[in-house]
Amino acid sequence: MMPLDGIKVIDFTGALSGPYCSMLLGDMGAEVIKIERPSRGDDSRSWGPPFIRDNLSTYFVSINRNKKSISLNLKESEAIEIVKKLIKDADVLLENFRPGVMEKLGLGYEEMKKINEKLIYCSISGFGQNGPYKFKTSYDLILQGMGGLMSETGESNGGPVKIGIAVTDISAGMFACYGILSAIIARCKTGTGQFIDISMLDCQVSWQTYFATGYLFSGIIPSKTGSAHSLICPYQSFKTKDIFINIAVGNEETWKKFCEVLEIDIAEDEKYFDNGKRLENKDQLVKIIEDKLSKKSGEEWLHLLEKSGVPSGPIYTIDRLLNDSQVLHRKMIEEVTNPLYGTIKIPGLPVKLSNTKSMIKLSPPVLGEHTDEILKKLEYTDEQIESFRIRKLI
Repeated sequence: MMPLDGIKVIDFTGALSGPYCSMLLGDMGAEVIKIERPSRGDDSRSWGPPFIRDNLSTYFVSINRNKKSISLNLKESEAIEIVKKLIKDADVLLENFRPGVMEKLGLGYEEMKKINEKLIYCSISGFGQNGPYKFKTSYDLILQGMGGLMSETGESNGGPVKIGIAVTDISAGMFACYGILSAIIARCKTGTGQFIDISMLDCQVSWQTYFATGYLFSGIIPSKTGSAHSLICPYQSFKTKDIFINIAVGNEETWKKFCEVLEIDIAEDEKYFDNGKRLENKDQLVKIIEDKLSKKSGEEWLHLLEKSGVPSGPIYTIDRLLNDSQVLHRKMIEEVTNPLYGTIKIPGLPVKLSNTKSMIKLSPPVLGEHTDEILKKLEYTDEQIESFRIRKLI
């Protein structure tokens, strides 16, 4: 048994935020039916290289496991009727078009609610379904800038820096999943579905946590601090004799251990004896630490720090991460096989449940791979399906 067995999701999303959300639901057992354009499907299918095969990028494959793909030309009324048939017994509709697009197609929440009052309808957009920015175009880069992340990331003397992974998309997908699961629980109590409005900008405001609260209380605007922490010291990357390593000293007990490992007699020094003083004298302290760390290799220091219980770690490139013994032990690299493109490796499932396990049941689909299967379940005949194909409805 899987946690979301019996939950049916109709997924209109493309790119990253929506597909990440529907993948999480699929991983937990939901039946996810991904609706794509017959011509080229989800835009991310062509985001490469690298490509696994024509119109199947590694980008798409990374976030579209555990889904079935049906190709439908939503500009045609018959395709809309097919969608409405799918909605009748669906639990969730997920979309990340611009606000108003689904309404123009005749697939807005108010219309879908008439077909299925238990439907949970989740819309992900850059700025939400209302407000002055409602129709503003959004991409991860735009939201990293407007969400404050880029003003807080990078070295103090440098320009704004984007976080490598598209974190605003992924966070919106995760918040959407959280919202959908909450609505499913609420439906168990009320018997009715509801509309979920996810704004990528809202998600970034939420992510600002202590930066936002600090500003609202003190008026202090966070500045870029490189790899360092604005409120904890020492807590950053340091250069050793050969490589950079990360060290995190989060409390006074750890500070004393850290000084012992480095053999520096400053644990009780009035300039450094508590976190507040260390922040005041940060530049001088960092220089002392860097001078000491430069005497040995990174591996030597990591061994000594770990032995003493001081939080520390290497800075991995992707190859080292994906071959790390802990990552492999946790089964965070999985293999999937599809008869059309063979066997490939993809990231595994991060949520480990003891009884109701998540799993990869379906490999990322080729465009329209399950169109016939889904239509036959809706009781369309082979002749009707062939007619749809001839008329480029599918």
